[in-house]
Amino acid sequence: MSGGEPPRYVVPSAPDATTVLRRLARAGWLTREGFALAESTWDMSEAKVVLFGRVPDLETVRLAVLAAARGVGVVAIADTSTEVGRALVGDLGRLGPVFRDPEAEPEDDTAVVLIPEQRALLERLANGETIAAAAAAEFLSLRTANRRIAQAREVFGVRTTREAVLAYLRQRRG
Repeated sequence: MSGGEPPRYVVPSAPDATTVLRRLARAGWLTREGFALAESTWDMSEAKVVLFGRVPDLETVRLAVLAAARGVGVVAIADTSTEVGRALVGDLGRLGPVFRDPEAEPEDDTAVVLIPEQRALLERLANGETIAAAAAAEFLSLRTANRRIAQAREVFGVRTTREAVLAYLRQRRG
């Protein structure tokens, strides 16, 4: 994964999850069912662990997001048209990119889900606003806005903010 970020997938079915898990296992990730982490170490990012399973309720959403925040990968099976699925994608999206296509490689920008703040900032930049003006309009600090834009650049695999805006516009049209 780019930047060493743990993988985060939300897929609709067990076969889709299996597709992702096989690919991650071949890449050296240890897979484990369930989202509870008993390990005492908070930062698990060096462990290359991916937790997986169904996410039927908001308590499981909480466990999956907490695990992702601790640096493990997540492959969640959830219907994103439900309240639980939307909450899962939204909360995981605050940590970084969430992939919903089991065939998507992290560099595949068509499968990327930007968080709402990233979309709003890129939309404003596409309309000609400065980063400072866009940040103020979205009630974000300039520092947070710059971080969100930097994350969007990483998600799209581009070096400049201009390239990120263009990639966003291409994705929006697609």
